[in-house]
Amino acid sequence: MRATVETPIGRMMMASDGEGLTELCLEDWWWATDHQAVLDSNRESDSEPDVFRITREWLTAYFAGERPGSDQVPPLHPAGTPFQHEVWNLVAEIPYGMTVSYGELAAELAERRGGGRMAAQAVGGAVKRNPVTIIVPCHRVVGSGRAFGGYGGRLDIKAELLELEGVDLARFDLPNL
Repeated sequence: MRATVETPIGRMMMASDGEGLTELCLEDWWWATDHQAVLDSNRESDSEPDVFRITREWLTAYFAGERPGSDQVPPLHPAGTPFQHEVWNLVAEIPYGMTVSYGELAAELAERRGGGRMAAQAVGGAVKRNPVTIIVPCHRVVGSGRAFGGYGGRLDIKAELLELEGVDLARFDLPNL
């Protein structure tokens, strides 16, 4: 099942397996489903799963500057490899208004696995494939030092989300947004 939701950063696409949220992204992102197909499928059904209502409520609270709690998060059922799920679970733990580097995530994952090394690039690849943006806050993951890093091809959106959360963007080397 698919639906759309209007947000201050643009129309977002939602997908569900009927019980959990499997996808949430802006309609123009590289992995987004064709939005016309979503709009057509919306016309076919008068009812939608509760997870879409819960997701809309979560997004409304988030964009109102609230900090939706873990009890307000819709059930999440993103498809991915076990490694991707490990990374996404770590990303979900990044506190509101904070940023973490890919290297820091890699070090934390290595520690949780009992030591050793983990490549920041491998973690970055998993972060890039996060299908449930904002709720799994991949916008809070940045490059090392003052690097800003990518976000679904839309660094302006990443900056907007971090500013909403009160992150001081002056500490980053921002490209022309």
